Amino acid sequence: MAATTSSTQGWAQLRQQARSLETQTEMLLHTYAQFSNQTNIPPKPTEEERHTETKLRELLDKREAVISHLTRLLTSDPSPSALKQNNLSLLRDKLSDHRRDLSWLRLTLDSARTRANLLGSVRDDISAYRAANPEQGEADYMLDERGRLDRSHEVADSVLSQAYAVQDSFASQRERLAHINRRITLAASQVPGINTLITRISARKRRDGIIMGSFIAFCFLMFWFFS
Repeated sequence: MAATTSSTQGWAQLRQQARSLETQTEMLLHTYAQFSNQTNIPPKPTEEERHTETKLRELLDKREAVISHLTRLLTSDPSPSALKQNNLSLLRDKLSDHRRDLSWLRLTLDSARTRANLLGSVRDDISAYRAANPEQGEADYMLDERGRLDRSHEVADSVLSQAYAVQDSFASQRERLAHINRRITLAASQVPGINTLITRISARKRRDGIIMGSFIAFCFLMFWFFS
């Protein structure tokens, strides 16, 4: 009974240690991922980058040792529970995932550094060529300026074309509305009594407007008188 209790306590402590190491690993993986997201990646790994990677590998090795110890405890248990087996499986899977994440981040960082070094080398070669050939450098500069001006003109032409198209669309819509208005007026003139009806409706609207305006003015005067 005492041996079983001691084994249970040892399992709980080791599992807690494994979980703590998992949390530390995840935090360091997040830090390590930031190195590949830098705007200007250093041509060689910095001291902080090397230290972070070393610390990550140490944590992974510690977790491997803890999981091995947990495996021995589970193997020596005459009746291991399904919960312990599931916990151990999760710890192993998480360790494999973190090892794979570290390898992928290492590859991503190496690729980003190689690309940055290649671009830097190309820029250095261009600068050296222009320094050795100032006339050619001046010509290249003028060509670049010409290209930027051409692109600016293309943008301006595109904006003007769109403005003209919108203007033509408005004119077309205005002409269409005028045509519809003429057709309605012509149709109304051909229907007996329609003009009289429209005139009465317009007169009623004006009368309603006068009544509403008078009512609002009366309310305002009453408010002003009693305030």
